[in-house]
Amino acid sequence: MKMDIASCLTPYKWKKPVLVGSGVQGAFDYHAVDCPFVFRHKGRFYMMYVGFDGSGYQTALAISDDLLIWKHLSTILRRDNGPDWDSKNIAGTWIMRDNDMHGQGTLKKWNGKYWLAYHSYPGDGYEEGSAKIGLAWTEDESLLEWTRVKEPILVPEDGDSWERGGLYKECLLEHEGSFYLFYNAKDRNHGRWVEQTGLATSTDLVHWKRHGHNPVIRVTPDRWDSGFVSDPCVLRDGSRWVMFFFGYDYKQAQEGIALSDDLLSWSKYPEPIITVGGKGELDSIFAHKPSVITDNGILYHYYTASRRPEEGDRTCNIFPEFRTITVAASRKLPE
Repeated sequence: MKMDIASCLTPYKWKKPVLVGSGVQGAFDYHAVDCPFVFRHKGRFYMMYVGFDGSGYQTALAISDDLLIWKHLSTILRRDNGPDWDSKNIAGTWIMRDNDMHGQGTLKKWNGKYWLAYHSYPGDGYEEGSAKIGLAWTEDESLLEWTRVKEPILVPEDGDSWERGGLYKECLLEHEGSFYLFYNAKDRNHGRWVEQTGLATSTDLVHWKRHGHNPVIRVTPDRWDSGFVSDPCVLRDGSRWVMFFFGYDYKQAQEGIALSDDLLSWSKYPEPIITVGGKGELDSIFAHKPSVITDNGILYHYYTASRRPEEGDRTCNIFPEFRTITVAASRKLPE
């Protein structure tokens, strides 16, 4: 496959956050915001994202008219401290949408419902324990009330050694009557683990089969993605499929890209397409966790940015770091 990626590049960083955690004690986003997923619905732009409050993840929506100025709308998936597998954390990362990278980015229904993929870690704290993957659905056009499918659809115990440490960061799409669930997973949940990206398929969203040649995206030894290849964002670009992902070498996280003709076999572009910024810049440590949408011929690539904390920051995550959501685009953005 020819690795022509010009249509996927977003070299113009905005260099400012589009969303920052509240810094309010007790709020779901007290420490940080993370994992953007941007889409169009009812004539406006929405961002699903997660917040970390020190105990775990919860999921919210923000809304925008111009893709740059975002306002928190509502928390939609909340911790309930009950007995269920997803009672302590609930991190929504994808709602099934149209597949075209250059299209409207609108949500698509199946059986009259919108479908959301999420993951949950079993313990209190930052990503404690081996996460499982679940689904939620809604018929509510406001997208504020979601019903969680009772049991997880994918668990690490049923997987191979590369994914036994936990499953997370889902990308769910439908193509020609089949559902494709891309996810990243780690081989252990303590120490220095390796994260790679796998695939499971289904025809009914209930029964799932892991791809026989997982992981479909693998780490590259001694390269910028030697530790992680994670957080898949899969969209259609003409006659081919594009997967945006991030690579991590245990020092820096940067965005990359892979291409496929059939959603099964993938070829990675050898270099990152969004690199970390300079010292003190918003994304000087991590530029990772992609979400991509097009508007008026401009490609917007949202990602989670992290740098060392500075005096005056509204939030501070536990590492410590200042973790926010920002954007890069295919054309220069207004200041």
